[in-house]
Amino acid sequence: MSHPASLQPILTTRDLSFAGIRYPDIAFQRQEINVICGPSGCGKSTLLRLCNRTLVPATGQVCLDGQDIRACDPLQLRREVLLAGQEVFLFDGSIADNFRQFYALRELPEPPQNGMRRFLDLCACPLSTDSPCGALSGGERQRVFLAVCLSFVPRVLLLDEPTSALDGDTARRFMTNLRDFAAQHGMSVILVSHDRELATRFAGNLLELA
Repeated sequence: MSHPASLQPILTTRDLSFAGIRYPDIAFQRQEINVICGPSGCGKSTLLRLCNRTLVPATGQVCLDGQDIRACDPLQLRREVLLAGQEVFLFDGSIADNFRQFYALRELPEPPQNGMRRFLDLCACPLSTDSPCGALSGGERQRVFLAVCLSFVPRVLLLDEPTSALDGDTARRFMTNLRDFAAQHGMSVILVSHDRELATRFAGNLLELA
């Protein structure tokens, strides 16, 4: 019996391996918070990069809605399956300047100030949009970058340890906001976390790598 498309996993892997790491076959659930846990060195961050073709597997395949992502245009794929990794990319200038420049790269009109504010608040980042990015802490830069990425509302958002620089209360607030936003917009999230309590609390689909 076939299942409605809404119940099918959004991303699946089969026989996947990279640099000596072999992965179990994985199904990332649509419109869920999929959380990947596991010990250091098990390939969690690498798996995210394989999911949007930033890395090419040695064997196996990753499929988006049943289609091998090797058949997808890489640039379009990375816009639909957007990776916000631990390495943050921000331009010089203010937070508002960064929103404008990232939107210009996509040939999109710049978001309004209240739109920028909305996504900064969603990412538990109470900074002014006029704040210079060069003066921000590592955790603040991470949240600004997350706010920009989230504002594009991709089909799939890949997050690598997004709460690693946050205290417990801020991490829970961010995760609550993320879960609610994803549910409202039909967005699927794949998230790597070392915080097992947070993973257990917020994961709609918890995946353990050995």
